[in-house]
Parts: sequence; C-alpha cells; structure tokens
Amino acid sequence: MWVWLCFLQRSCEIVLGESLIKVPDPPILPFFKPVDYVEVLAQIHKELETCPPNERPNLYLLQFQVFKGLGDVKLMRRSLRSAWLKASSVHERLVFGAWLKYEKRGEELISDLLSSCGKYAKEFGLIDIGSELPSVADASLPDGVMMNRNYLSGTVSFRIGDEKITCDRQKMAALSPPFRSMLNGCFLESISEDVDLSKNDISSTGMRIISEFSLTGTLPEVPTDLLLEIMVFSSKFCCEKLKDSCDRKLATLVSTRQDAVELMEYALEENCSILAGSCLQVFLQELPESLNDERVVELLTSANSLHRSIMVGAGSFSLYCLLSQVAMDLDPASDKAAFFLEQLVDSSENSRQKMVAFHMLGCVKFFKKEYEESERFFEAALSEGHVYSVVGLARIGQIKGQKLESFEKLSSVISNYAPLGWMHQERSLYCENNEKRWEDLEKATELDPTLTYPYMYRAASLMKKQEVQDSMAEINKILGFKLAVECLELRFCFFLVLEDYQSAICDVQAILTICPDYRMFEGRVPASQFQTLVREHVPSWTTADCWLQLYDRWSAVDDIGSLSVIYQMLESEAAKGVLYFRQSLLLLRLNCPEAAMRSLQLARQHASSEHERLVYEGWILYDTGHCDEGLTKAEESISLNRSFEAFFLKAYALADSSQDPTCSSTVVALLQDALKCPSDRLRKGQALNNLGSVYVDSGKLDLAADCYINALKIRHTRAHQGLARVHYLKNDKPAAYEEMTKLIEKARNNASAYEKRSEYCEREQTKIDLEMVTRLDPLRVYPYRYRAAVLMDNHKEKEAIGELSRAIAFKADLHLLHLRAAFHEHIGDVSGAMRDCRAALSFDPNHQEMLELRSRVNSQEP
Repeated sequence: MWVWLCFLQRSCEIVLGESLIKVPDPPILPFFKPVDYVEVLAQIHKELETCPPNERPNLYLLQFQVFKGLGDVKLMRRSLRSAWLKASSVHERLVFGAWLKYEKRGEELISDLLSSCGKYAKEFGLIDIGSELPSVADASLPDGVMMNRNYLSGTVSFRIGDEKITCDRQKMAALSPPFRSMLNGCFLESISEDVDLSKNDISSTGMRIISEFSLTGTLPEVPTDLLLEIMVFSSKFCCEKLKDSCDRKLATLVSTRQDAVELMEYALEENCSILAGSCLQVFLQELPESLNDERVVELLTSANSLHRSIMVGAGSFSLYCLLSQVAMDLDPASDKAAFFLEQLVDSSENSRQKMVAFHMLGCVKFFKKEYEESERFFEAALSEGHVYSVVGLARIGQIKGQKLESFEKLSSVISNYAPLGWMHQERSLYCENNEKRWEDLEKATELDPTLTYPYMYRAASLMKKQEVQDSMAEINKILGFKLAVECLELRFCFFLVLEDYQSAICDVQAILTICPDYRMFEGRVPASQFQTLVREHVPSWTTADCWLQLYDRWSAVDDIGSLSVIYQMLESEAAKGVLYFRQSLLLLRLNCPEAAMRSLQLARQHASSEHERLVYEGWILYDTGHCDEGLTKAEESISLNRSFEAFFLKAYALADSSQDPTCSSTVVALLQDALKCPSDRLRKGQALNNLGSVYVDSGKLDLAADCYINALKIRHTRAHQGLARVHYLKNDKPAAYEEMTKLIEKARNNASAYEKRSEYCEREQTKIDLEMVTRLDPLRVYPYRYRAAVLMDNHKEKEAIGELSRAIAFKADLHLLHLRAAFHEHIGDVSGAMRDCRAALSFDPNHQEMLELRSRVNSQEP
C-alpha cells in the first residue's frame, strides 16, 4: 500500500513539475454561447410576442439552448415545457414530451410519491397519434365519370391465382382514382366482369378484406403481416382511405421497440405518418436505452428529408436536437452523435439553428480527433455568427503548430467584441511567455470569476514555485463559492505532495460524495482507489470521535469538512438514514442539488422505521417543489411516531406553503414539539434558529433572542446572524455589527456573514464589507446592486450601469436585469430598457414588477 501511495505522491510532483500539462486545458463546450446572451434572449422574447403559433416551439427550443449554455437547469426545463405546451403539432408534442421525460429520468421515485398522495398524472406518457391526425375523407365519384353500362353486372370478380373474390363494382371504384378508371373508364376491365390481379402482390385473403372494407369502411382485426400486405396494395392503387385505415390499425400494434424497428421501414417506404410517428414515439420514450440499439440508430440516422417529414412532420430540428443531446450524453466522441448532428445540420432552417448545429458537430468531430472536418464545421458556425466557435478553430490551429495564428484569432475577437472571460482564458493558452499568460488569466477572472481554469493554473504555478500558502489561497478562492470537483482534485494533489494526508482524504471523500464514480488523473484512476490508499495513513476515528469532528466542522461552517466526516461515518455506522439526510442538507448548502437528492433517496432507502422513511419522503417532495405533499408525509409520520424530524418538516413545510399570517403560532407550536423530542444538538440548534426567526417575524424579539442564545450554547454558529437581527431591530446597531463579526471569525465560509454585516455598518464600512463579499463569492448579487444604487444616487449613471453589466456578463439574474432596465429607463435609453425587460421576462414571464416596467417602457417607444 505504501509503495502505491509513494507512486501517487510522485505522480503529483511530476504533475506540478512538467509545465503544468496536468492542469488540462479548459474544455470546448458544445453549447450555444452567444457573445451577448441578454440581446439574444430579448430578441427571442420579442419574436415570441408576435410570431405565428407554429414558430413558437422552435423559439423556445432556442431559448433552451441559451439557458443550457448558461448552465441553468431549472430554466432549461421551463423552456422545454413551454415548447411542449405551445407545440402546434402532435409530432412536436411527442418530441418535447419525450425530451422532458428524458430530462426527468431518475425521478420515478418522485412520481411514485406524488401518486401515493393522489396527485400524480402521467404527464409525458404515450400519445395516441392516430386520434390527433385527421382521417382521409371518403373518395366520391365525380359527376359524369360513371358510364351507363346497364348490360354489366353490379359486381366484379377479381381473380388471384385460382381463386375469385366477388366485389361490388361501384364500391370498389370508389376506393381510388385507379380503381375508378379501371372499373368505370375506358379500359378493358371496365366492360369485364372478371379482372386478373394475380401479379399485384395481394393474396386472396387480403383481397377479401379489401372487398369488405369497400362495403363497410372499416378493417377487421387481422394479423400484422396481412395488414402490411393490404397497406402496400393500397399504396400501389392510391386507395387513400384504405391506406389511412391500415396506417392507423398498424399504429395501434406498436408496443415494443422490436415492433417499432420492424414497422418503421414499412412506414417510411409507404409514407405512413401515423405508423412512423408511433414507432418514433417508442424510440423516444425509451431514451437513452434505445440509442444503444444499432437498428434504431441506423433507422434514425439514415433518414432523408422525406423520411424525416413522414416521421416527425415539421419537427425535424427539435427531434435531432434531442437525439444529438442524448447521444452526446452517452459518448460525445461517438459516431452516432456525429450522425445525429449531421441530420441536425440538414434539418436547420435559419442562421441561428445552423450556428448551433455546426458548432455542436464541430465539437464532436474535434472529440473524435477528426480535425479537418471539425475545422470546417467550426468555420461554418463562426460564419453564421457563433463567435465562441473560434475556440475550436484556435485549438485546431495549435494542434497544427499554428500557435501564433490561434493567438491572433483570439486577439481579433477581443478587439471586435465586448471582451468576455472565456476570450482571455482561451488566448492565454497561446501566449508566448508565462507573464502574458498570467495577465490574460487575471483578466479572465476579472471578467468572469466563475471560470475554474485560471484559478487552477495559478494555483499549480505557485505550488511549482513552492509558494504553498499563496497556492492554497488561490485554489481555495474558487472552492469558497463553487464546489468544482476538478478543483478539489487539484487540491488533493497539493495536500498529497505536502504529505497532509488528513486534508487529502477530506477532499477525496468530498469528491466521492458529490460524484461516487469520479475518476481522477484525466479519468484514468477511480477516486475510490485513492481514498483507500490515503486512508491507511490517517488515524482511525471511533464513532464518538466522528461525532466530535462533525460538531467541530458543522460549528465552523466547514461544509466540505463535514461532508468528509459523514462519508467516513457511513462506512461504519449502522443508522445510515440520518447520516444520508445530514449529507443531503450539506450538499444543498453547497449548491449540489442532484447529489443532495441522491443522498435523500439513500436516506429513504436506509430508513430504520416507517415513520423515518415518511419524513425523508416528505423532504424529497418538499425539495422538488411539492410542498403540500411534503406536509402530508410529515403528518403521516407524526401519526405513527412523534419525532423531532417529523415536527420539524411539518413546521418548515407549513411556514412555506401557508398564506395565512396567523399560521406562525402553529409553526411555533410545531417547533416547540420538535424540541421536546429526542435529537442531536446539530438539529436542535437548527430548530432553535428557525424558531427564533418565526418569533422575529412575529415581533417577539425577547423570545427570539432566547432561542438564538440557546442555539449558540450548543454551537449552532449561524444563530449569530439571527441574534444580530434582533439587536438591530432593538435599535442597537453596534451590537448587531459585533454579533456578525463573531460569525465572521468562526465561520469557514463567511461571504454571507460579511454581506449581512454590511447592513449594520456606516457607508464606508458597508462598501468594504461588500467588496469582501464579492471577493469571497462573486456570484452573490446584492453587492453589485448596492454599489450600482450608490453610484446612481451620486448621479454616476454610466458607472452604475457598468457595475450591473459587469455582473450580468457572468451571472444571469433577473434582479440585476430589472435594476439595469430601471436605470436605462431613468436616463432615457428606451431601447436598452426594453432589451433588459424582455431578457428578464425570459427568466420569469410572470414577474409582476418586470411586466409593469415593460409596460411603462413600451409606452415610451417611438
């Protein structure tokens, strides 16, 4: 074991000693990333207000692409849902419904829990496509077509081999123009009572069914093979109503992927849109598994424009957007991803669609190391206006040994557009010397402090120079507000080189909590192996030690440290449910919602009793926006056992769901009931803190202070913030400031504490505190708004708008846009105000204040 650890440690030293090649270049993102996302969102919103209904789904899809580039999952789903709701055809509903189902994969438990509460309806289930599309009208004989042949019988016999099938002449004539001409026109068959159809690929059984159909207009229940035979015949003789009936009948028989694969070829060959749509629906409902079926992939990637039209009507672009995303999620360097993207390019109808499709295809070709092809598609995307595609062109230039040309490409972009963080980050890769590279990376962080690569590069550079303290400070900056696993991995390597194994294991256990299957060193080695190696060189903790460590870290608001302790406890503790629950709370605090939900589901799975399981189910429902159903689960749990967590959940859910101001007394009673039940001090501190908040909202400041003081006695450090609020409301601003100072001194992550303390300062100290907030967590919106408001008060309108614009460039936020729109209105910039209003309404179309501002600005437009 020690040999392996030495090897690992030596590998990390090599990483830091070889020109930083082990800090990988930032990835080329296969997303739509406009230079000015605000302008694009505003334009989309404007078009949505005036466009015909059939154009809205694709506009919402473009909006989805913008939000995907911004990394906002909630807004992405809302755009998809809007596309689904506004779909103008059954095919679009089919595609967007399947897409939403794919996005919600893994949420079956939530559906089941909602169902147990009597709420769930299968929203994105199968569509009866046949019922959504109009039937073919009966063909009627036009005046003058029937010839007067009184000497002919009213019947006609069709001979197939040795058999004759007698049919009603005029009923058969009514099936199609070819039959009409054959039986009532100028052909020999028109005066014959015996017509030979032996060479037309129809069996006698099939002809009898066609004869019956001519009389009744309906098809009986018959085997699939016979239906296919009749359908081919109906297509050959242009019997549209018969073909339509076969199409609909066959569509009802598609229930499995095997059915769909076998029938799709017939549907495309015979132009049967209902059958093709039903087969497609099966493929889409089974995503992503269906794309592991080569038969399905072959059918969907080989479709020409006519086949696409048969399958999905006018929804080709949305269909191949979905298929491309799923294929790239499975393997972004796969042939199938490239094939689907080629179809997406072919389905693109306008410049915006083309730039998305070309860029994504360029990325996949790049991942496949097909650089000539990749370059061609990146150039096509760039020519359509997707400036971000220059990243791909620059990388390919570097691979070809054209580093200077790549540098110049990025310099040109920086000169011609409002510079963004990614532009300087990318140019840094092609700088001639380290000093210029460092300058570009500093500028990248200034423009977009959320980019992880600049911090990683600087930290590794400093560690290479053995400037350990500065190196750690650099990597800790980003980890203070953005829990990026690649940054944790780099810090893990630093700790290993420094032989600080306790800190190293803390980071690798945090990584495994967030991503259990994470692989380190560019995906070569599972993180779990490193955790096993390092664990041999740290002291073992007893259960009591673990709890003491957890209290220390929780009290210090050291969330990453707390995650590590809980990970270790889960390896030995029998009562895992409560530990997974605590883990989920920490992950939510660290803005890792997917990992938090996974932990909550594990808590439910490991619950030691029925009433404990109901509590975790209640939290799952509450955290996914189903507050009333969460409340129901809490009540069910209390009916079985009066527990701390059940009362706490009920109080939390009731406070959030009730619009009745008098419900605070009920919430107080529930929290008091919770505090009477057995629990550990970590949770009791939280309950006391919440109880204090309710008392403050009710104006009972002394009772609130008692709660906060009692919470602090059991080391619930965050209670300093509540106590500060009480002091402030009692007009003791210095005491409030002092209380927040105590929190700042104790808390490991204290950006929020500085932000809160800024409310209790004089203006100069407020500015200092808010500058500190922005340094510690640049994603916090309040400091930008405050500084902009102060500048506006001082009649520095340009600087005020600049302060907001600086944040908007990397932080898509409705409140920032709202304030900037108001500032634009104030200085008479109507177009700027309207742009920001429209972009903000893309985030929340029902935001009342934004709607009022938009209405006011709209009245000022010329």
